[in-house]
Amino acid sequence: MDPTSTPATGPAEAKKLPELVSFRNVTKSFGEGPNPKVALEDVSFVVEDLPNKGELVTIVGPSGCGKSTLLRIIASLTPHFPPTKGEVKIFGKPVDCAGSDRGLVDQKYSLLPNLTVVDNIAFGLRLKGVARAERGERARNWVKKVGLEGSEDKYPSELSGGMQQRVSIAATLILEPKILLMDEPFGALDPRIRLRMQELLIQLWNEQQETVFLVTHSVEEAVYLGDRVFLMADKPGRLVEILHVPRPEEPPEQTRRKPWFVDFTQNLLRRLEEETPASTGTKPK
Repeated sequence: MDPTSTPATGPAEAKKLPELVSFRNVTKSFGEGPNPKVALEDVSFVVEDLPNKGELVTIVGPSGCGKSTLLRIIASLTPHFPPTKGEVKIFGKPVDCAGSDRGLVDQKYSLLPNLTVVDNIAFGLRLKGVARAERGERARNWVKKVGLEGSEDKYPSELSGGMQQRVSIAATLILEPKILLMDEPFGALDPRIRLRMQELLIQLWNEQQETVFLVTHSVEEAVYLGDRVFLMADKPGRLVEILHVPRPEEPPEQTRRKPWFVDFTQNLLRRLEEETPASTGTKPK
């Protein structure tokens, strides 16, 4: 089963399934005046609501190509939202504000330093008015899911980076978002822990059956995790290609040794170089 590569397509070519996220000719500019900074230009795609499955979309491209802007538009977070031009729909409807149906995890962890692991995981439920006993039980269940048994009463300062990221993921997933947005979630971790976090994400994703958008600078990570890989280019940020990849069935160390994975990753790296302007302002040959 080999992955395939296709040009980026517009919504008109999507299958007739419910649309979970759709961008139609979305452009986002920052700044006023005649020369605003264009972060995204004319981006169109559809991610459907796949029943009892979900989809993991990875987004890769050079720095400054609008990857994080795209995520934050989906999350409806200012100043990235609303787009300057174009139409964004979530669950088939226009959106105007952030919501608990979309959860964001980034590499900053965003944990409250004065709360324990359990209380950090349960904090969102507390804000939603869930009773103390119920949120404690649900948080301890998530402690087990992310492999942090024995650390329930520790504070963020007592945790490694990988453990803090597990807490962040649990604190987001406990709210049961339909869409999980991840912005370089493993970028600050050492290579060994990063591979284990990739395995954990696949495990939780299979259990939750939700849709995930994950931004990464690692081409190998994008290929391993993604059902589809969105390849972006910069100056301005554009979606130039959508690549279809098999869902992972083996640990990352084993998958990365397979010939199709090596060839596909190398081809994607070449495409990325082609879409990255050189220092002179021209593309490499």
